[in-house]
Amino acid sequence: MNILVIAEHDNAALRPATLNTIAAASRIGGDITVLVAGRGCAAAASAAAAVAGVTKVLVADAPQFEHALAEDVAALVLTLAAGYTHLLAPASSFGKNFMPRVAALLDVAQVSDIVAVESADTFVRPIYAGNALATVQSRDATKVITVRATAFDPAPAAGGSAAVEAIQPPAATGLATFVSQELSKSVRPELGSARVVVSGGRGLGSGEAYHSVLEPLADKLGAALGASRAAVDSGYAPNDYQVGQTGKIVAPDLYIAVGLSGAIQHLAGMKESKVIVAINKDADAPIFQVADYGLVGDLFELVPKLVAELG
Repeated sequence: MNILVIAEHDNAALRPATLNTIAAASRIGGDITVLVAGRGCAAAASAAAAVAGVTKVLVADAPQFEHALAEDVAALVLTLAAGYTHLLAPASSFGKNFMPRVAALLDVAQVSDIVAVESADTFVRPIYAGNALATVQSRDATKVITVRATAFDPAPAAGGSAAVEAIQPPAATGLATFVSQELSKSVRPELGSARVVVSGGRGLGSGEAYHSVLEPLADKLGAALGASRAAVDSGYAPNDYQVGQTGKIVAPDLYIAVGLSGAIQHLAGMKESKVIVAINKDADAPIFQVADYGLVGDLFELVPKLVAELG
């Protein structure tokens, strides 16, 4: 079996989800090739070559790949697909952007958001907002798969010595043009890969309270900030802070949920966290059903006390 992993990167370094996707590929078995498509992406290609378990790295360096537009990345993958039995990408916004297009153009069924590999053609994926797991078998000759990064430990970033090969990409499709992007900048860890996440819900009552209550705790723990959909919709936090089925899927070592009721949509995005701490005045809140530790009380009193205890 030949497996192609499409790397998520920023042209300078691999995104952490790529290592998790390579780990998932290793569970399938066979030779693993990593495709690095970008512009000025030699550093990312070198990083991919150093990952343990990678056999080969293909580099497509061209202007149309600088911003990973779905139309151009899909066209590139299609030129390579015939040589591989499995095509894998992270189930992040990167993979969700172009992999369905690849599957449609290959006329195969995509297997989305896998959390386990049973065999080369059988995979496990969550359904019903993570309340059930479906075991799915694909009989397609080419299997198009997106991987939930939090379900797999990352492949070692060092120890490999894969060959790096430059390939000639197809011409730009011209179907889409990059205009601009607005990136939020923060000194905090990136939410999707943070070891500790402090997340707030509608119980905080306002955007001002969200920041004044949660930021001191996050600062003490070196944590990323997250939020429920209700908090985001209420304007307490920006969209890229949202954790949940329609937000980011996280699985940190420690997840602290403050003023969060624990709606199914939110639980789907964080219940795989190793340790969950819930702070809520409602003892019957659903969040306590998944929490390892719970504090029932007024968050405006408990959180400052917790910060004080942390020194």
